[in-house]
Amino acid sequence: MTERQQRRLAAILAADIAGYSTLMGSDEARTVRDLKAHQAVVLPMIARFGGRIIDTAGDGILAEFTSVIDAVDCASAIQETMAKRNAEIEVERRMQYRMGITVGDVMFDDARIYGDGINVAARLEGIAEPGGICISSKVYEEIRGKVQIGYEDIGEQQLKNITYPVRVYRLRTTSLPAKSATLLPLPEKPSIAVLPFQNLSGDSEQEYFADGMVEEIITALSRIRWLFVIARNSTFTYKGRSVDARQVGRELGVRYVLEGSVRKAGGRLRITAQLVDAESGGHLWADRFDGSLEDVFELQDNVALSVAGVIEPTLQAAEHHRSIRRPTDDLTAYELFLRAHVARLEVEKESTMRALELLGQALNRDPNYGSALALAANCHCNVYLSVWTNDLQTTRHEGIALARRALHVSGDDPYVLANAALALGLFGEDIATAIALVDRSLQLNPSFARGWYLSGTLRLWAGQYDLAIEHFEKSIRLSPRASASQAYLTIGIGHFFARRNEKAIEMLGLSLQEKSAWPPTMRFLASCLAHMGRLEEAQEIVKRLRAITSVVIPTAEHWRIREDRQYFLEGLRLAAGETA
Repeated sequence: MTERQQRRLAAILAADIAGYSTLMGSDEARTVRDLKAHQAVVLPMIARFGGRIIDTAGDGILAEFTSVIDAVDCASAIQETMAKRNAEIEVERRMQYRMGITVGDVMFDDARIYGDGINVAARLEGIAEPGGICISSKVYEEIRGKVQIGYEDIGEQQLKNITYPVRVYRLRTTSLPAKSATLLPLPEKPSIAVLPFQNLSGDSEQEYFADGMVEEIITALSRIRWLFVIARNSTFTYKGRSVDARQVGRELGVRYVLEGSVRKAGGRLRITAQLVDAESGGHLWADRFDGSLEDVFELQDNVALSVAGVIEPTLQAAEHHRSIRRPTDDLTAYELFLRAHVARLEVEKESTMRALELLGQALNRDPNYGSALALAANCHCNVYLSVWTNDLQTTRHEGIALARRALHVSGDDPYVLANAALALGLFGEDIATAIALVDRSLQLNPSFARGWYLSGTLRLWAGQYDLAIEHFEKSIRLSPRASASQAYLTIGIGHFFARRNEKAIEMLGLSLQEKSAWPPTMRFLASCLAHMGRLEEAQEIVKRLRAITSVVIPTAEHWRIREDRQYFLEGLRLAAGETA
């Protein structure tokens, strides 16, 4: 380093115009004139946000900022300004900046600035969408919780000529709403529009696949009874247009927007999808799917089912958060149900009783609310299995009554069918009828993650252990962000009853890592360890169990295979030092 060269840490912003060469090719004089007019507005914005312009060669901009937040705010302001300017220009002559921002150690002298950060920013700009901003993970860590803007984690990217992978986040900027759009009111239930997926392959023949993907997802989402889904002929009016999710939400009258892209490389396909809150513009969920062109339609089906399965709990969680921000004296039966649904997920005595209280309020408002009836029956299952009452027979009768009422009023609803099936399978004698009900639920909604979980539970009780494990794994695939402790437990139980004790211990141990003081897992782990001759470890588990519950030996009649039930209880009694 020469005496005149120095180092500093800086936020680097790189930008260029998407499709600039094409614009120049069609009308060079107009393009240069338009660019200079845009630059006259945009370039002074960099100084206003505390930045310094390094280079403006051609259509590009390279700038540095001492503050990461200022760099991101500046980029967002430029994109918003350009969206407004473009709204007054014919579509084919619009100029949209792509931007990349990173943080890095740079060297500088009187004439130039150097450093790896400049190269990374330029490569981030290269993968940004027209009108979009891509940032490195370093930038994300600095702005998280400080800048009110939506973002999408698109994972680690191998950027051109950069030797190491860079984790990249895509920011969402504001665009101008259509002036002539007719704004629609939101429907009473959660609503979603699935936009045409972008074809990023540069291959027009892949348009059919991208459009077919959207049709499959719309069909899968339409099976979710509590969800209002906009029809294809409305959402496809946005095909080929760059629109903001908030604009779509206003124009179609929906709370949520699903958008995505399809990219082909050789014989492989990559599909990305992201769910956006149409009111705030924030991202709720994003994922990507890879597959082979050899079986395009199977890949379509898998993506559609996965997207629908993951979106369902994500939307329910979003609706729950929306409801708790409202005044408690203005709760609808549906909002009460959502609160109960979230409370039940904790599978603790206090939260389960709270869920039953909320469901009671919901049923007072609407006695024929099938989902609330079915969820209340499910809560009684938790009370019974965890022995949170001294009157198990009353709990049993109430669970059966609620399940039957739910089936009577909403017998064609997948959610009701699956949750009622669990109660009837636990409290009733005919497990085959319960399994038939949950199978009907999955026929109606094959992407119902909880349905697959409850199907696995019923199969577990019926002694169909390998099929149960298969259904639990299907549930995890459809809802990978759900709590894994229950799934690990039930898979571990399947291996335990199949006498695969080493595998059972592995899964039960994972369950305890997720939830360290959960009696069901502790009981099965103690029994398994005892059967393997690891009695001291089993006794230590029972000691911990007794510290949190007085019920060491639980009710076990729901395990229908007598010898397996005895196998479980014998191991647990051995660990507890009790005799039959």
